[in-house]
Amino acid sequence: MKDGRLLSTATPLPATTPYAVGMFDTGTGPFAGLVVGSEVLDLASIPEHLPAVGSTDELLQQWETIQPVLAGLAELRPGRWRSVAELCVMPPVAPRQIVQAGANYRTHVIDLAVKHTELSPGRTEEQVRAETAAMMDERARTGIPYLFGGSSSAITGPYDDVALPTYSDQHDWELELVAVIGRPAYQVSREDALSHVAGYTIANDLTTRDLVFRRDMPEIGTDWLRAKNAPGFLPLGPYLVPAAVVGDPADLRLTLSLNGETKQDESAKDMLFDVATLVSHASHFVALSPGDLVLTGSPAGNGMHWRRFLRAGDVVDASISGLGAQRTRFVDPTDRDAA
Repeated sequence: MKDGRLLSTATPLPATTPYAVGMFDTGTGPFAGLVVGSEVLDLASIPEHLPAVGSTDELLQQWETIQPVLAGLAELRPGRWRSVAELCVMPPVAPRQIVQAGANYRTHVIDLAVKHTELSPGRTEEQVRAETAAMMDERARTGIPYLFGGSSSAITGPYDDVALPTYSDQHDWELELVAVIGRPAYQVSREDALSHVAGYTIANDLTTRDLVFRRDMPEIGTDWLRAKNAPGFLPLGPYLVPAAVVGDPADLRLTLSLNGETKQDESAKDMLFDVATLVSHASHFVALSPGDLVLTGSPAGNGMHWRRFLRAGDVVDASISGLGAQRTRFVDPTDRDAA
């Protein structure tokens, strides 16, 4: 372990994905790297091929012109490449803004409705599921996404330990596909929205369930600030995979396991509002900039569904097809030897 990051758990890029980019550290400072398989090239080390680039933020500022160059470098393989297992893998981007989508997976919302409904002989689980399914189908046809903002201070790396705050014992996992903005977007149409997406990455959007709703002021509703933004509550990465490589994001599959037992396993097709709709809707109210994140919601199978929340010692493995995988070990903040 180095600075809280588990070096041995760093995973290579899936063989089906030709290249990606990310942020890495050898112990002497962070650098932007091009990833091919299990190897990484420091993009600042090849000035004859690419102007000096120190971060993925710099790449995203010129994404439309630099992305084809990255594709060529992945084929040419110039310079000195290093094994990803030798490096600390950092969050792949440092966003100015984070936009998050809630209640965006059909099956997830149906499961939550069952958990929050008092069942009786006259009010069965089957009835609740059928009613909620009908509501979600109508929402997908005529409604709009539910979006809110997150804090970049919650971001941590894809292999970092996360300390569970002691103010609750209901910390939950939520695997999410993340769209990373690559071109400024303000009031863009759904048809044009994906052209503003540079690529995709993975997030585990951790949530403290008993802090979501304000009991003292129920008319206000949800309180996402306190429920989602503790330090480390947004493991991000490992890599930023270009949209040109990913293709249709609806074809991706999200899988999460807790201590080796699968808890979430769903296709992005289960989204009520697809990535293009989410980016377009967000851009009508917020000016999105390169590097900003749009989280797209979490599929069914979180801890509330399983009646099992995170505990110190738990290990969560989260992956999305083609984007790689992250591993998070959860620790007790009072145990100094845990990290």
